[in-house]
Amino acid sequence: MKLIIAIVQDEDTARLVSNLMNGGFSVTKLATTGGFLRAGNTTLLLGVDESKYQAALDIIEKVCKSRKQIATSPSPVAGTTGVYVPYPIEVMVGGAILFVLNVEQFIKL
Repeated sequence: MKLIIAIVQDEDTARLVSNLMNGGFSVTKLATTGGFLRAGNTTLLLGVDESKYQAALDIIEKVCKSRKQIATSPSPVAGTTGVYVPYPIEVMVGGAILFVLNVEQFIKL
């Protein structure tokens, strides 16, 4: 058995959870916050059998596509300390960060 920890952008979460549940997977959803853009994201926990592992990865890959987004990032003003002027930058968002762990024991009470 594997434990998949998937960190996905909030706007992909509802569709991903729906697709995973329709595929027969149980999902635990945790609300989290990203560090770089301070944007909301969601961490999903999935316990999957070895035989269904690739199917889960395929669903995640299908739903969580990377895309470009314009974000405002603080930029220091030359010659001053502590003064920041926001300017737009293009960043890649979406996709998913996955951590996959082997599960030694699974107990459902």
